[in-house]
Amino acid sequence: MTLWRQVLAALKDTSLDDAERGAIVARGAAQLATRRAPEGQRATPEAVMAVALEEFALLIDADQACVALRSLTSGPSRE
Repeated sequence: MTLWRQVLAALKDTSLDDAERGAIVARGAAQLATRRAPEGQRATPEAVMAVALEEFALLIDADQACVALRSLTSGPSRE
């Protein structure tokens, strides 16, 4: 399943707890923030938190944002 489908599903899935939902949305927000960052610059945790709030109406904390950003650079592509 693509990351975007996971994000949409997580936003609707009432069986997920807040931590699981937050982690999935944080990965989606990190991906968006990375794509939107100016060329040659990395997305910041603050940008990830802003995207999560603006695009998905979900508050995530700085730790979730940092973990999500690290997952984009250290893990396999989730898209």
